[in-house]
Amino acid sequence: GAKGAQRWLAVGGFRFQPSEIMKLVLPLTVAWYLADRALPPRFFHIMVALLLIGLPAALILQQPDLGTALLIAASGLFVLFMAGMGWRYIFGAVILAGASTWPAWMFVLKDYQKQRILTMLDPESDKLGAGWNIIQSKTAIGSGGWEGKGWMNGTQSHLDFLPESHTDFIIAVLSEEFGLRGVLVLMSIYLLILLRGFWIGIQARSTFGRTVAGSLTLTFFVYIFVNMGMVAGLLPVVGVPLPLVSAGGTSVVTLMAGFGILMAISTEKSAGPR
Repeated sequence: GAKGAQRWLAVGGFRFQPSEIMKLVLPLTVAWYLADRALPPRFFHIMVALLLIGLPAALILQQPDLGTALLIAASGLFVLFMAGMGWRYIFGAVILAGASTWPAWMFVLKDYQKQRILTMLDPESDKLGAGWNIIQSKTAIGSGGWEGKGWMNGTQSHLDFLPESHTDFIIAVLSEEFGLRGVLVLMSIYLLILLRGFWIGIQARSTFGRTVAGSLTLTFFVYIFVNMGMVAGLLPVVGVPLPLVSAGGTSVVTLMAGFGILMAISTEKSAGPR
């Protein structure tokens, strides 16, 4: 577990994070279910897909791990979006989400989750407590400037001011040591990967390939967006790794497996309903 959340399972001498594996299993499952159905999906098929998405998300929420639960659910919802789900359902979901904000705040969110949201809005209110990570990450990002301080010369991480500097907040370390230009290089690499993923989805010859490729690519983007937004203080702090950069065993394995699935889809030759 980490900070009260039970996220890892130990099998022998090997520890892994089941919620990371769901990033692949869930979109594959939803895409498999929709592959033989008429598209765009009908209301009944959407409800079944939402059930497939909701069950694992609810289990992850019990860890508790709200951030990962929302991201896992998003990976499944992206499949529905790529399958051509009607806009009336999308607008209805947005309205429902907006209407449930207050009840969720009152009855669902735990105290520490509320604190993270309040800290995002005003990190200075608890400089030495909940706001410490955000303040230190902003300091690291700002002190790097355009050129950065140089490899291994960052003070915030190497003097242990910045917690989780090798995992969730590693983009702040990169920004401090390599500056804005280093971050722009990384973002350019991400952009190329995203464009390639979307192109594979567009070129896919089957419904299954198209929906899976689109979902995996969008999930990749969301992880980048959430991590960078979190470190910059624009989003609440959640345990989301930065793809290809953050340390982590299971997350790296699932990311590489996702890329492997995209490569397999790109070599798809025969056209068919699946």
